[in-house]
Amino acid sequence: MKSFAIQPVDQTIKPSILAKIDNLNKPKGSLGRLEELALQICLIQQTLEPSLAHPCHLLLGGDHGIEREGVSVSPREVTWQQMINFTHGGGGVNMFCRQHGFKLRIVDVGVDYDLSGIDGIIDRKIARGTKNFLYEPAMSEAEFDRAIQIGSDLVDDCVAESCRVLSIGEMGIANTSPSSIWMHLFTGIPLADCIGAGAGLDTPGIQHKYQVLSQAVNNYHLSNLRSTSGRSQGENSHLSPLSYFGGFEMVAAIGAMLKAAEKHLVILVDGFIMTACALAAIQLYSAAQDYMIFAHCGDESGHKRMLDAMGANALLHLGLRLGEGTGALCAFPIVDSAVRMMNEMNNFENANITKYF
Repeated sequence: MKSFAIQPVDQTIKPSILAKIDNLNKPKGSLGRLEELALQICLIQQTLEPSLAHPCHLLLGGDHGIEREGVSVSPREVTWQQMINFTHGGGGVNMFCRQHGFKLRIVDVGVDYDLSGIDGIIDRKIARGTKNFLYEPAMSEAEFDRAIQIGSDLVDDCVAESCRVLSIGEMGIANTSPSSIWMHLFTGIPLADCIGAGAGLDTPGIQHKYQVLSQAVNNYHLSNLRSTSGRSQGENSHLSPLSYFGGFEMVAAIGAMLKAAEKHLVILVDGFIMTACALAAIQLYSAAQDYMIFAHCGDESGHKRMLDAMGANALLHLGLRLGEGTGALCAFPIVDSAVRMMNEMNNFENANITKYF
């Protein structure tokens, strides 16, 4: 896998940031979470005058072989239909990108449909969907590496346009399934507590989803046992859960997050699926979390538990379960307010106000 130069944020500047925040003409700590966000963003950018210039939103599309097992109420064709809809400006993601001034990049990483002739879609297709991880790994290690590289390259394109803040969304029917498995494997939370309704499964549907995913996890563990038998001690033959279960759009999101952290971008993390991708990225580079702002906690079963396992506190809880990165985009004005506080609010000395603490 491609390597990334990701370091924890440099804390040297922290006292200066806190001094500026505490000397703004307000009671100390009175802007609460905005002060926490301002500190984080200033540390990410290593400045007392942060910027959210040229925000970019990546919308990554891919299909999943596990969809064939009936784990989603939505049929596979919705993925490509929505991807085309996004090019017409008709999706939730389009509305919020227009509202908040984000440049939207719509990227086909692995949709099971020929979108190559559609204006407005960036063609980075690896394959027409992943394989069915109930029976075999979703992708090869080579495909995994390619997806990581695609995400990284997309962020390079954003940085070339002076982007300072990145949000990422996804379009991929059944991608709550690999997200639930990653959550289970990386946190140790029981699989049943990681599985929810997705796009709208009823109770029997959720139970069926659990049975399928439970068998897939069992098969994964058996595959690892078989792959290590007869190997020499110390030989690395462990099958990665990232490539075994992941979707192309999800792995590309991991690559994008890691490159964004390397480039000291502010990363707005969306809902359940993107939080699972963030969790996976942190498994690879723990320091990547320093660059992440968790935007929204959705109603998908287990999302809050996954955030809690990461020590993360989402900005919003609006009951969204649309995907596409809409929760991240909705949170942007709050992040913007934190930056404006640092850059536009007066201090006690300049305002001729007695500092009373």
